[in-house]
Amino acid sequence: MLFYDLNPSLKVQRLGEGFELSWESPHEGRIFRRHATVYDLLALKIVAEGPDLREIARKEGVSLALLQGVLRAAAAEGLIFKKPSLLERNQGPFARAWFPSESFRRTEVFTLQWHLTQRCDLSCRHCYDRSFRREVALEEALWILDEFYRFCERVRAYGQISFSGGNPFLHPHFFEIYRQAAERGFTLAILGNPVPQSWLEKLLEIEPPVFYQVSLEGLESTNDYLRGPGHFRRTLHFLKTLKEYGVSASVMLTLHAENLKEVLPLAERLVGLVDTFSFNRLALTGRGEGLSPAEKEAFEDFVERYLETAEAWPHLHLKDNLFNRWLYLKGEDLCGGCTGYGCGAAFNFVALLPDGEVHACRKFPSYLGNLHRKSLWDIYWSEMAEVYRQGPSACRGCRLYAVCRGCLAVIATHGLNPFEERDPFCPGPVS
Repeated sequence: MLFYDLNPSLKVQRLGEGFELSWESPHEGRIFRRHATVYDLLALKIVAEGPDLREIARKEGVSLALLQGVLRAAAAEGLIFKKPSLLERNQGPFARAWFPSESFRRTEVFTLQWHLTQRCDLSCRHCYDRSFRREVALEEALWILDEFYRFCERVRAYGQISFSGGNPFLHPHFFEIYRQAAERGFTLAILGNPVPQSWLEKLLEIEPPVFYQVSLEGLESTNDYLRGPGHFRRTLHFLKTLKEYGVSASVMLTLHAENLKEVLPLAERLVGLVDTFSFNRLALTGRGEGLSPAEKEAFEDFVERYLETAEAWPHLHLKDNLFNRWLYLKGEDLCGGCTGYGCGAAFNFVALLPDGEVHACRKFPSYLGNLHRKSLWDIYWSEMAEVYRQGPSACRGCRLYAVCRGCLAVIATHGLNPFEERDPFCPGPVS
């Protein structure tokens, strides 16, 4: 199944031994002409004849990634048009909500945050799940990749897989699973820990990830108290290695009372080392129950300082949905929040656990179904998934409902109802 159409203005004329293409750009409204490349003709043939890409890949002995790259390049030039994704916020309260732009309404990319294993080389004090779960077998993992491929085709979205764990590298078949994901044309990312240079090189030989995210929890003493002795220096060294290899590096921090004052000093330490630095607020689940969340007033002061600092340091990423409240009141452009669309739980991502469980968000129990009993299509379009997408009913009177709704994990793990009550850190609705 393909989700492209030919540009109706496209004309193909034979020119000597080759072909000339002419078409009207959908973006610029002007006519382009040039000789057709082999890849142009391949893209046009695929869209015109409409065969299954997997069949072409098998028949021609090429990877799905190559064919999908050919189609994306043709779409970028306007030779073909991508059909709109079916993943759109157009139901229930979203049908009546205010959107700052249409880009917040529909996603063209769907992310599977795949926790391959619970194995981990760390024992962090805020880890949200150290329970035992059956590890995904290789044959099962390949079936899941095909299931994800079918889902993305049906919803007309590009697929991304963010490999996580535990530490995904500790899965006995990680590199083969990663290779198979790359061959199916998915965009790949890593949410993990520092690894030996030889492991990184092996990864890069298969396909460089679009980003590699590691975690730091403050300056050295605080971080190593939370993540283990020596972790801070190992991570800084690994970030330098990522930079040397040209890999986009990201650092994530879990925000709580003990490290609130160290966020901006850490951000300064990371200038020039990372492309993005961001934080999630502590979810009081798993081992995280032993830590204390930041006080509400202290968090509000911190947000003001963070936004001011972000103007000078572009690597500071505005990930928390509540940033939009401050941005809106200042008359500034809104951010995409947690995943680019406010809370993206069960909208533009789901979390897949090693035993096949699918959750709306990994940071708290938010079970939607199990891939061994239901297809991802059925899980995504289930009534429960829609409930998670809509978020708290208390947010529906707020002007920022469509681009915020707070953090469901924070709401739920503070003992509140994530489907009814507002984020406890929210100062109140905006009219």
